[in-house]
Amino acid sequence: MTAHVELEFVGPLARLTLKRADKLNALDRAMIAALADAARAIEDSRETRVAILSGEGKAFCAGGDIAAWSGLSPLDMWRDWTRLGHRAFEALARLRTPLIAALTGHAFGGGLELAATADIRIAERGIKLGLPETGLGMAPGWSGTQRLVRRFGANVVRRMALGGAMLTAEESLASGLVDEVVEPGAALARAEAIAANVASRGPIAVQMVKGMINAAEGEDVDAPIEGLAGALTATTKDLAEGVAAFGAKRSPRFVGQ
Repeated sequence: MTAHVELEFVGPLARLTLKRADKLNALDRAMIAALADAARAIEDSRETRVAILSGEGKAFCAGGDIAAWSGLSPLDMWRDWTRLGHRAFEALARLRTPLIAALTGHAFGGGLELAATADIRIAERGIKLGLPETGLGMAPGWSGTQRLVRRFGANVVRRMALGGAMLTAEESLASGLVDEVVEPGAALARAEAIAANVASRGPIAVQMVKGMINAAEGEDVDAPIEGLAGALTATTKDLAEGVAAFGAKRSPRFVGQ
């Protein structure tokens, strides 16, 4: 991780925290790379059953740091900045463990795209969510027109991306952008309560269900289907026979079991 992204494992819970409060947790290149590293670490942890994503200070995340991308050439914007963010956000969205976002502050642009990688979003009253990019003369770059549309619908994304609408926590709840609204200062505690409930359930079943839901909305189709097929065939006598036959350099005698 970096000084601005912290990952902590506490029993079955992984806590992923943006820690750049003086810049409203705006993402620079090192932070995006650290988010990708964190996703890999969570994915590799056999003990982790659920993760919480949050940001310190007044904002959950104000999006991409303008100083980090405004001077990039068009090619570098495409092959470095945009693709780097996509890889990191896709890794978070496709975690086998559920991810809960605690929105203790505003989520704008890339910050809302980051929140959208979570399975559940808890928002505090008084925060706002939006996609202000077209007001700067640019387009959302980290799946604001793709994942957000798949998960929340085109109408609400049009309001934010085309017209610059900034939605309150309550409006975001009504639009499906967030799952619950709580009082200021209560989002993390509520996220932890939800995480504890998720962690108490059958971990393999939870992970399988998350994968199938992701596949249903087009988030990650291939891996869940092939993963289920691989897990099923791994239980069969035919696989044991095939491996044994390969080792003995003979033809396998499959029995369909």
